[in-house]
Amino acid sequence: MRHLILSAAIPALLMGATPVLAHTATAPAQEKPVCYDCSGPDGAALTMQRPPPHFPRDLTPAGVAAADDHLALEQVDGAEAMAFVAEENRKSLAALTGDPRYETFRAEAQAILTATDRIPSPSFLGDGIGNFWQDATNPKGVWRRTTLASYRTATPQWETLLDIDALSKAEGKDWVFKGADCLAPDDTRCLINLSDGGKDAVVVREFDLTTKRFVDGGFNLPEGKHRIEWLDRDTLLVATDFGAGTMTESGYPFIVKTLKRGQTLTQATEVYRGDQGDGGYGVSPAVYRDKDGKVTAVIITRPLDTFRSETWQLAHDGKTTQLKLPARVSVYGVLNDALIFSPEENWNLPGGRAFKGGDLLSMPLAVLHAGVDGETIVSNAAPLIFSPNARQAVGDVRVLSDRVVVSYTDNVRGRAGVFRSNGERGWSRQDITVPDNLAVGLGDSSKSRGEVFVSTQGFLVPPTLSLADADAATLTALKSAPAKFDASRDVTEQFEATSTDGTKIPYFVTRPRDMKLDGSSPTVMLGYGGFQVSLNPAYKPEMGKLWLERGGVFVQANIRGGGEFGPDWHQAALDGNRQKAFDDFAAVARDLEQRGITSPRRLGIYGRSNGGVLTSVSITQHPELFNAAVIESPLVDMLRYHELPAGASWIGEYGDARIPEEAEWIAKYSAYQQLRPGQPYPRVYLTTNTRDDRVHPGHARKFAARLGDMGYDHLYYEDTAGGHSNDADPVANARRWARHYVYLSQQLMD
Repeated sequence: MRHLILSAAIPALLMGATPVLAHTATAPAQEKPVCYDCSGPDGAALTMQRPPPHFPRDLTPAGVAAADDHLALEQVDGAEAMAFVAEENRKSLAALTGDPRYETFRAEAQAILTATDRIPSPSFLGDGIGNFWQDATNPKGVWRRTTLASYRTATPQWETLLDIDALSKAEGKDWVFKGADCLAPDDTRCLINLSDGGKDAVVVREFDLTTKRFVDGGFNLPEGKHRIEWLDRDTLLVATDFGAGTMTESGYPFIVKTLKRGQTLTQATEVYRGDQGDGGYGVSPAVYRDKDGKVTAVIITRPLDTFRSETWQLAHDGKTTQLKLPARVSVYGVLNDALIFSPEENWNLPGGRAFKGGDLLSMPLAVLHAGVDGETIVSNAAPLIFSPNARQAVGDVRVLSDRVVVSYTDNVRGRAGVFRSNGERGWSRQDITVPDNLAVGLGDSSKSRGEVFVSTQGFLVPPTLSLADADAATLTALKSAPAKFDASRDVTEQFEATSTDGTKIPYFVTRPRDMKLDGSSPTVMLGYGGFQVSLNPAYKPEMGKLWLERGGVFVQANIRGGGEFGPDWHQAALDGNRQKAFDDFAAVARDLEQRGITSPRRLGIYGRSNGGVLTSVSITQHPELFNAAVIESPLVDMLRYHELPAGASWIGEYGDARIPEEAEWIAKYSAYQQLRPGQPYPRVYLTTNTRDDRVHPGHARKFAARLGDMGYDHLYYEDTAGGHSNDADPVANARRWARHYVYLSQQLMD
C-alpha cells in the first residue's frame, strides 16, 4: 500500500452523534441580569449583564432555531443565500482588490505559489519517486514520477502520469486531485481520488501506471466520503454509502465491505458493522504489509466519537476480534506481529504496569486479542518504545521492517530518532542529528529501502528535504528550497505568557531585529487550539514576503487544545473547559502588549476552521485586545454546528448542544449568539468557500449577516470553488492571500 495524501498545512476539523434528546435547557429570561462572560480566573464572574439580543431564551434545538433569523443562509446554493453572497462579495472585493496594494500582493503571492524552484514533495512509488505538481502552466496539477537518482539532481526528468488540467478540460469537470493509493509492492495499480471543486467527497477510479490510463472496467466508485484500502489486486476494503441507513448522522460510513473486481457496491460482502450512532469521520480500515507487500494485519477503527474508538482486527477467515486497547489511541502500524501505537490517555494494566498518555508502545497482536496482563507483558518484548516528558510530544511515526522512526517536539522544537527492539532488554535509540530550533517532519517511508523522507524548516529558514537511512540514523540532504523573502533583518524568539489559571503558554515571535519595543509594530497572531493539532515552526513564504518584508510581526501561539505537549495539553481544553483555549490566546495578546511588541491598535489575529472558533470568540470576548481578525472557513454558530454537515463528527471536541448542561457551556462562548450592539469590535474579515463540505459556509454567512444587522463594518468574501483545503488552484490561492494581507495592512499598518 502506498498513499499520497494532499492536505492543508494545518490540519482542519476532524463524529456522529446521539439522537436528539427530549430534555430541554432554558436560558434565563432576558430581563434578568446574569453572568454571560464568566471568563475570569477560576470561572469567577467578571460582569453581570443582560444577555445579547439574539441569545435564545430556550437552548433546545428548536429554541435555538427559533431565535435564528438567518437560517436561510444555511442553504448552500439557496437563492437568498447566493444573493447575500453576491452582494457581500461585491462590497468586499471593492474594498480589497480596489486597494492599490492588491495587485502587488497578488503577483508576489502567485510567484511564490507557482514557483518552479519549490521542492517537489516526494513519495515512494514503485522503484521511483512520485510527485504532484502545480504551477502557473498547470494550476490543477500533474501527477508525475522520476527515478531517485534523477530526483537528486537539480533538474529531474519527470514523466507525466496524469494531467489534471487536461482531464478537467476533456471531461468538463472542475477536478481537484486528492491523492492516489497504489498497491504495493510494485505500485502499478492505483486508486485515484478526484474531487469536484475541492470538496472532501471524491470519486475513485482505478489507474494503471504501466499504460498511464484509467482501467477499462476497473474499480470505479461514485462521489462520496469513502474509506478505501487495497486488500489484494482484485479486492478492496470499502467503507462508504451503501444506501439508505448506512451512514452516520455526520454523513460518514459505519459499514466495511469487501468489493471484488467486477462487483457493484450492492454486491459487496459485509465484513464489519459499527452503528449508525457512531461518531468521528466514520469507520476506517487499514491494511499493513511487510517489505514484500504481504499483508501482516488488517485493522479496523470504529470511532465512537471524535477521539474515542474501538480497534478491531480482521482475520483471513473474515472474522473480527476487538483488540484490548484504550478508547483514546493512535495506531501507527505493525512490526513483527506487534502493534505500534500510542494511548492518548493514561493506561493502567493488570499487574501494576502503567503508561502515560502519549507514550509510544509496541505490543504483540496476540496479546491484545487476549487482553494484557502482568505475566504476558513480562514474557514478551518490553512494550515501551519512547516516553515523552512533560514538555515533549510524539509527532510523526514511521514503522519500517525492523525499526521505528519517530519525530517529536521538545518545547515545540523538532527532534528525531530511530528505535529498535532488543527483546526483553527494551528498545535502543539512535538520535538523528537535525538542525536546532526547527520543525522536523517525516514524509513518506519505504520498508523495502529502510528510508524515510525528512523535512526541516523554521519561520525564517526555508525547508530542506533529506533522506533518512534508518539503519545508520543519518540524514542525506536532497534539496533545499531557496529563500522567498529577505529574512536577514528578522529574528525569531520564544516567550511564555501566563494564562488566567497560571498555566504557562509558549509562543513564537518573528520580528525585525532592530524593532522598537514601543507597541507600534503591526502584528498578526495565529492560533488554532483544537483537535490535538500542533502549531510548529513553519516557513510561510507568502507571509514573509507580504508581511515581514514590510515591517510586520508574526506571532504563533501554542495554546491549549493543541498537541504541542501531548494528549493532556489537548484534553485540558475539551468540552466545558474550552474557555481555557480562549483565555490562553488572550493571555498571549496581553503579554505582547506588556513586552512592547505591539498594542491592541496594531494587533490582528488569524484563524481558520477550528481557528475560526478561536478568532470569532476572541473578538466577542475581548474586542479591546484586537484591531483586526481574519476569520476563515470558521465554525461560529456553536449551538447549531452539529446540525450542519459534518459538524456532528466533532461533538467529542466541543460537546453536544442537545444535552442541556453542555448547551449551557457552549452558549457562553458561541460567537454568533454572543454578538452585542455597541461594542468596540474591529472591522473583521470573514471568508469561506461555497464548496466547503467540511465546515459549512453557513457559519461565516450568518455571522456576517448579524454583524451587518447590528451596523458593524465588516468584510465578507465567499469563493465558489476550492473546498476546505484551498488546494485546488495556486493562482486562486494567491488571490486569497492577497486579500488577507490587504485587509491586515488596512487595519494594522494604515
